Amino acid sequence: MNLLQALFFPPEQPGGVSSMIPYLQERFRSSRWDMDLFWLPKRIRGKGREEIVFETFDWIVYSESPVVQKYIQTYRDYIWWTKLRMSKKYDLIHAHHPIAGLAMKKIYPDIPLIQTLHSSYERELILNGLIQEGGPEHQFLVAIYRELEHVSDRLMTVSRAFADYLALYTDHPADIGIIPNGFDEKRFKPVPHDNNIPQLVTVTRLVPAKGLDTLFRACAELKNRGHEYVLHIIGDGPSRAELESLAQELGIYNETIFYGYTLHPEEFMPFFDIFVLPSRAEAFGSVFAEAALSCLALVGTNVGGIPEQIEDGVNGLLVNPDDQAALADALEKVITDPGYRYELSRSAWDKAKSLYSLTRVANELKKIYLQYQPEAKG
Repeated sequence: MNLLQALFFPPEQPGGVSSMIPYLQERFRSSRWDMDLFWLPKRIRGKGREEIVFETFDWIVYSESPVVQKYIQTYRDYIWWTKLRMSKKYDLIHAHHPIAGLAMKKIYPDIPLIQTLHSSYERELILNGLIQEGGPEHQFLVAIYRELEHVSDRLMTVSRAFADYLALYTDHPADIGIIPNGFDEKRFKPVPHDNNIPQLVTVTRLVPAKGLDTLFRACAELKNRGHEYVLHIIGDGPSRAELESLAQELGIYNETIFYGYTLHPEEFMPFFDIFVLPSRAEAFGSVFAEAALSCLALVGTNVGGIPEQIEDGVNGLLVNPDDQAALADALEKVITDPGYRYELSRSAWDKAKSLYSLTRVANELKKIYLQYQPEAKG
């Protein structure tokens, strides 16, 4: 069976999709399966001239928005690049970004399309202060969900929480499938270590939606309470300069290390002790599963798909977003009690190995893919 995984970002881009799809390809190497990856290179911009028409709504009513214009032009570019580069015949296309799915279905209307939605782009844009809730950009982006439902043979997502969110914007929410992201267990090797000073780490894009300002204020409170720690910030983004200034203002700059973008953080994540990310929105939160597979204690927020990974007090700790006092209390528990920290990290590792292994996800996907093999249609 010839499969195409249609991405938007290149495989080396950080994020849940890139943590899974390139490694998934290895699990499909056999005489029965042939899988290719396709994405839009960053250098391809402003090339497409295709007329864009959606079947379920009129995008022209939102066309004065620069955000909508950029989205439409990127859609055109993806179509242009696909027509230029694609020549192979596929039995099934699995898209992992709305633009990828829409473009593939427009060009190959007769090839079955599975569309997985990995995140709520409009929620991140709102939280990052780039668009207004209820504004034209928001309306346009949520309208895309119904369009995807209309053109896809199967609509899927990565958590129950995000499936419930999509129910507001789709006609048949009960038909939305759920398969969480999977992670190659061989990439994550817990390492026995003993840090005299607890090492906190987060791996994320530096944007307001990730709540790092709340984390910094919680860490300042920990310092005021007399606790020693080091906070490692792995990732980059538009908020970096602002966050560095905030760390200086709060008096925690000496305890905080900014690494910038790192291609394979899983290689040294096992040497830390506690993973913390106080996100304000998260469809799944792949980095929590990665940290669990590295045997770190988890501290997260009670939003999106994170509570599906973390059971508070069992395999990690949960707090409400924007609650810096509660976050400081949670971090204090795992900083001051190494035994409790180990108990949480071990439980997190057990759950992640069981539910988020790439082998399990690959087997679930194979069952779905086989429903669309050419022989099955006859």
